[in-house]
Amino acid sequence: MHIKKGDTVIVIAGKDKGKKGKVLSVDPKANRVIVENVNMVTKHQKPSVKVQQGGRVHMEAPVNASNVQLFDAKANAGTRVKMKTLEDGKKVRVSVKTGEVVD
Repeated sequence: MHIKKGDTVIVIAGKDKGKKGKVLSVDPKANRVIVENVNMVTKHQKPSVKVQQGGRVHMEAPVNASNVQLFDAKANAGTRVKMKTLEDGKKVRVSVKTGEVVD
């Protein structure tokens, strides 16, 4: 998967197109990511031991990983990434737009 937890991404499709946010979690099996303040949904929660006060909770829902691109601060835009192997054998992600190493 081209996106990792902690990356800053930009949404390229869907109702939140154009929004930027930090990746909170990644699910590679389902090809989904949860991005901060993107795809907000309202969940009705019952009172429990963890949550004393029940009610409506706003939270992020997962989006498909194909709908987000890694945000390149140097280019100030989203970019694709490619894998490159360094001389020491380490694999790193490289920005296609600027050629800089992301990791």
